[in-house]
Amino acid sequence: MVQVRAVTVVLAASVLLVTAGCSSGEGGGTGGSGKPPGIEGDASHASSAPSATAGPTPPAKGSVRVLRTVTENLDTPWGLAPLADGGLLVSSRDKGTITRVDEKTGAKTLLGEVAGVAPAGEGGLLGIALSPDYASDHMIYAYLTTASDNRIVRMLYDERKPSGEQLGAPDTIFKGIPKGVIHNGGRIAFGPDRMLYAGAGETGDRGLAQDKKSLGGKILRMTPEGEPAPGNPFPDSVVYSYGHRNVQGLAWDDKQRLWASEFGQDTWDELNQIKPGDNYGWPVVEGISHNSAYHDPIVQWKTDEASPSGIAYAEGSIWMAALKGERLWRIPLNGTEASAAPEAFLTGKYGRLRTVVSAGGDKLWLTTSETDGRGTPVKGDDRLLELEVK
Repeated sequence: MVQVRAVTVVLAASVLLVTAGCSSGEGGGTGGSGKPPGIEGDASHASSAPSATAGPTPPAKGSVRVLRTVTENLDTPWGLAPLADGGLLVSSRDKGTITRVDEKTGAKTLLGEVAGVAPAGEGGLLGIALSPDYASDHMIYAYLTTASDNRIVRMLYDERKPSGEQLGAPDTIFKGIPKGVIHNGGRIAFGPDRMLYAGAGETGDRGLAQDKKSLGGKILRMTPEGEPAPGNPFPDSVVYSYGHRNVQGLAWDDKQRLWASEFGQDTWDELNQIKPGDNYGWPVVEGISHNSAYHDPIVQWKTDEASPSGIAYAEGSIWMAALKGERLWRIPLNGTEASAAPEAFLTGKYGRLRTVVSAGGDKLWLTTSETDGRGTPVKGDDRLLELEVK
């Protein structure tokens, strides 16, 4: 069952309340101002709400068409980063490698193995992101699990070198994020403000999520050098929001508002609109609580229908990849609310879905996750798909 928070739809001028589709672990049970969207002035304004002004509302019903399978036989694909000059970088959670996929031919070129990765359980080489100055510095950022922690590193990518030797030594920019067999978070992305955002899980230690001094169960925001970003809600801290269980999806809409997907435990998975400094409730509440102390999700799903990982924004909607739910969810937006009931696509056709990334306009890149220890891999898995969406 999906539940959508009661919303006002501008075009219909009425209140929409729908019930239609969360999760233990991963489904096993612009400018350079330095201020994030929604923050004006100093940190005392950090909880100010982003503008809820809505653009044209997308249609209530959408569509998804699989244009092609770009490549197959990926090994525990997790992070995905499109290159401006063509090609996509894919990280392997368990092998600790980064591979370049030619988006036209599907050919794969190994960049190299990231030193220091210690894969175990849900940990390993997770999210990757390109430097906001990639055109000049050729830096790849990665979130990885080591023997002692989760950390963020950056590496020089030199495609002129032989396959397997194209990654420079990792330079650690941030360390000390708690690690666990489960709930390592792992998604990283540079925002419109050129700051680096990271979803950090609470590793199964529920109390970390409400402890603002801990890095577990948070969304973090930092400079490209790993320092607390200017305008963060808590002094001298990279903590941007807290009370999270396990955030694995980060995306911005066309108004530069941040959205995040989050694994619930046994009751509700969530799609949240993120405001700096807000408390998202875990472990005190799970899903919509109607308690003003906690920021309610925009939409919540039963765990069997979601277990969300990556999200992307395209065509006025958030698109959310579901692991246990084995489907791609479309959540049409009206400002900071859902404008209609979420729709499920590709249900059961490609197994567990891990990462979805905008390919520009009405196109998306999507990776499956059948080789992560919870899927049922068959010949050809895992794969990278190109989609057309509306």
